[in-house]
Amino acid sequence: MQFSDEFLSKWECLIGDVDKTEIPLECLKKVILKLEGRRQRTINLHSLRKQGLDRDELELFLTRTLGDLGEQVVDLEFVVDAAAVAAIAQPATDKILSKL
Repeated sequence: MQFSDEFLSKWECLIGDVDKTEIPLECLKKVILKLEGRRQRTINLHSLRKQGLDRDELELFLTRTLGDLGEQVVDLEFVVDAAAVAAIAQPATDKILSKL
């Protein structure tokens, strides 16, 4: 499903205000691991999906990476995929609003 830039911008505004502690993996574009010494490692989930990895493989990759880096990880930052969120939420939103 293709969305306009204006449409995605509205979803990005909504997403920006959401607490990002429990996000479905399907809705993440990237995970940025903040490491000791002001270093970071970015895992581009969007690119990995394009390469053919499924949800289970992505989860395994993230788990292994976090395990390998262990205590070097001081924080995580999630980059939410607005298009994925919109694709999931918009049909349900349209259905609810059509009944008003």
